[in-house]
Amino acid sequence: MALNSSDRSEKANSGVLRTTTWGTLIALSLVLTVFGFNGHRSEDGGNPTNFGGNRSAAQPLAHNVAIPAREHSFLASAVSQVEKLNPFSKSHGSIVPPAPGSLLNEGQTVVATYATSSLQPSNAKRESGPGPGSVPSQAAQDAPALIAAKLAPELQGMDSQKSVDVIVQFKNSPSDLTAEGATTKDSLPLIHAQLVNVKGASLTNLASRSDVLYISPNRPVHGALDKVVTAVNDDLAYANGWDGTGIGIAVIDSGVSYDNDLKSDNNTYPSRIVYSNSYVQNDSSTGDAYGHGTHVAGIISGNGYDSTSANYPANYRGIAPESHIINLRVLDSTGAGTDSQVISAIQKAISLKDTYNIRVINLSLARGVYESYTLDPLCQAVESAWNAGIVVVVSAGNMGQYNDAGTSGYATIGAPGNDPYVITVGATNTHGTGLQTSQTMTSYSSKGPTSFDHIVKPDLVAPGNRVISHIAGSNNTLVTAHSGLAVYPCSNWGNNCGPQYGNARYMRLSGTSMASPVVSGVAALLIQQTPSITPDQVKARLMKTAWKGFSSSTTATDISTGIPYSITQDIFTVGSGSVDAAAALANTDLAPATPGAAKSPTAVYDPVANTVSIVGDSTTVWGNSVVWGNSVVWGNSVVWGNSVVWGNSVVWGNSVVWGNSVVWGNSVVWGNSVVWGNSVVWGNSGSEDSE
Repeated sequence: MALNSSDRSEKANSGVLRTTTWGTLIALSLVLTVFGFNGHRSEDGGNPTNFGGNRSAAQPLAHNVAIPAREHSFLASAVSQVEKLNPFSKSHGSIVPPAPGSLLNEGQTVVATYATSSLQPSNAKRESGPGPGSVPSQAAQDAPALIAAKLAPELQGMDSQKSVDVIVQFKNSPSDLTAEGATTKDSLPLIHAQLVNVKGASLTNLASRSDVLYISPNRPVHGALDKVVTAVNDDLAYANGWDGTGIGIAVIDSGVSYDNDLKSDNNTYPSRIVYSNSYVQNDSSTGDAYGHGTHVAGIISGNGYDSTSANYPANYRGIAPESHIINLRVLDSTGAGTDSQVISAIQKAISLKDTYNIRVINLSLARGVYESYTLDPLCQAVESAWNAGIVVVVSAGNMGQYNDAGTSGYATIGAPGNDPYVITVGATNTHGTGLQTSQTMTSYSSKGPTSFDHIVKPDLVAPGNRVISHIAGSNNTLVTAHSGLAVYPCSNWGNNCGPQYGNARYMRLSGTSMASPVVSGVAALLIQQTPSITPDQVKARLMKTAWKGFSSSTTATDISTGIPYSITQDIFTVGSGSVDAAAALANTDLAPATPGAAKSPTAVYDPVANTVSIVGDSTTVWGNSVVWGNSVVWGNSVVWGNSVVWGNSVVWGNSVVWGNSVVWGNSVVWGNSVVWGNSVVWGNSGSEDSE
């Protein structure tokens, strides 16, 4: 598949899951100045900012990289956030930043510390602090405060007569909630939860139940190769016989349409789409009316048949062209879905794991972060898949240009990419060369650390700008609205291309939605090579062997706006580096097989010393300086930093960086057909990064 810089196609709603294609930011720049969060975007790097939900003043928190017991983590989070999120709280004022050394919990190890003065890692002793379940006695006695803290921020102060769909997570097994006026709409046993409809007046009663852990809205979500293949050295892997044979990859997206590139070789049946199901409400079709999921599936598993049978200038083959696709549709014809739909699809993938050898789930979608990952239902779902032995790859999001909070795009990683278990992927630009060494970060790729928990993300990056992959028919929403996305065959001489030479078989998109399937494909190759390899071993191997040749900074220009961006290519931007298929397959190092062994570490900011420490749980591999040490995994990028990261209290607080619900929840921005259909917004050039 080929990289390009004019494809955008997705946006994020407050509760709606969206794809992570760059289209979201296009509408943003022209409608509200930069408001979107998708997995797909243009190809430039942008100012860092943070993502989050509606919260007030930033408040430093202590976080443990290890996932504590759910009830304990809930209580700790509730108490720490009650002051600003709970209208019933008796406390006032801001939280005083903890003293140096007080930010670590028992079981954490400092991997590296660096400051604005020298920006050099320094050794730090392992420290311990209060356990994850410790709760101040005054807060523990404040029953109204704890009840309110069980409610997600969007549910605070809700109209008592308004009905709302919410996901109720239970401490153990779900219970009957009819006595509280709730109507059950779906069961979500994967996370011990139910989707129910209830009026605002009943939310407090629901939250007061001792068996209820947390209540959140059924948030919407939205959908985040020839040159790509060579940029990640997949051509070398393919030449050595690694093609994904026998590996099932679940594509949870807008559906996958049947096409030639997803059949067996030589365009023969059967199709390699071995299972399809739809979780879109009132729409059982599993085809791709939007056009996003088919493009993603092609990056993973397309065999390039149409590009060789028609007169195309390149072979648009995917990363693992013999793998099987499990098509789980959760996004509708506008690219929108909800938490419960995605959770249901993840449940199905787990149940079909042995039937279709599902070893990878690709989620090129995201939404805002409104609470700690320990409470977020999407994060709990992806962790369940991870613990079941499935590698989960998630796009980072396309909010790198967002700067309304003054963070220059830092802290804008979306959910569920904020979960420390999964592999979160940002997007690079190969500048049309297909060379690994030509990669630079795009302006739109979201940056870490994550909101609330300050997890070091992304874990990896991969080519995601102007990627050419298969088209879902000529009538999909994206191409119908934006004809410039279509890629047509060429004349016999190859110097003139267009509809006069045949129907478009491919389309071009940009965003982190295009980068994550690259990593999903490479993960499938590792699993083909070593079937016994576990998700944590895959993650650790990919991170250690990633290409780390990024310079300390770069610049990129968004072609839709002409705005240039200066990008610091640090640990919160490039993660451990760009995925390298050949290097990963050549390596033999294995992390521990246990789930959580490769959880992403936490970034801890010391406001007194003005330093940031990378802290890993003692059970993870990152503390082993011999095999998985800091300099080996993250290279020199760990010592680069932007003053915005070090000094900005918004980045290190527990507030939602994007704050304003307009970013995620305003239907005018994300739901209105004008945003998606208006040629003035999308035009022919899109809003990618220039090559």
